[in-house]
Amino acid sequence: MDKNSCIGRPVRIASLSFDNKYTVEDIRAVMEAEGEKGTDLIILPETWTGDAMEGPDSAAVRMCSSVAAKYRTYVVCPVFLRDEEGKRWNTAILLDRQGNTVFCYDKYFPYWSEFDLTPPGQPGEEVGVYDADFGKIGFAICYDVNFPEVWEMLAAGGAELVVWPSAYSGGRSLMAHAINHHYYIVTSTLEGDCAVFDIIGEEIFYKKSQGINVSRITLDLDRSVFHENFNMDKRDKLLEEHAGEVVQELHLKREQWFVIKAAVPGISVKKLAAEYGMEDLRSYLRRSKYQIDEIRSSQDK
Repeated sequence: MDKNSCIGRPVRIASLSFDNKYTVEDIRAVMEAEGEKGTDLIILPETWTGDAMEGPDSAAVRMCSSVAAKYRTYVVCPVFLRDEEGKRWNTAILLDRQGNTVFCYDKYFPYWSEFDLTPPGQPGEEVGVYDADFGKIGFAICYDVNFPEVWEMLAAGGAELVVWPSAYSGGRSLMAHAINHHYYIVTSTLEGDCAVFDIIGEEIFYKKSQGINVSRITLDLDRSVFHENFNMDKRDKLLEEHAGEVVQELHLKREQWFVIKAAVPGISVKKLAAEYGMEDLRSYLRRSKYQIDEIRSSQDK
């Protein structure tokens, strides 16, 4: 998954996984080393500074902001955030390439022990998606993995990439969400491991190591998965008229799905597919649900 293998719309990600024993300066050094290599997104694990609450201008958040600005990269900084009223939130802060806080996700389903802290954790009220310059990014945190509605809301928001900072590894539960909603999922954990799940649900990357585990991944956010239903003639025409520019990467005949991607720079599969009247799998299933529900509702009247 190097940069050369991602032609369509590549995003370069550095996921750092480690436990809470490291200082802010320890993590700064690793983040700067990754920034020097060039990256679009650096991810840190859930509450990486421990149980202490961080203000929006704490040393940890300021450090992440300075790294983001210095290396022109987005940074995901998950901490226990203290609001103006002194309440505790388990929050993933997204800093943009200028070091500005542009999005915050508050963990929708805190784990039970978070309510035992002083002050107790608060459950989040919204699941949203941020439109970054590389694509639409969403967040879920740790215990959120157990609740399908979080992942459905991310899909409804158009997420192409979901970042999952966590205390533990997640495994098959994440695979289920990737296969159901057809977005990438990238993890950063306190267990020292990182996993990446593809838009068709496969685990395409896994790395675990002692100390600070650094995982570098490049993903093509333009790759798209479609159902055979109502798409085959349109697909054939697209592939014929854009031969050499677009290719079918996979045809999963048991599922009746296929994946297409760009074969040369400057081509967007998603834009071309829309021009040919193709509907990606997630949109197709979502539209089908709404329309069939409407039919059911009209029959009940």
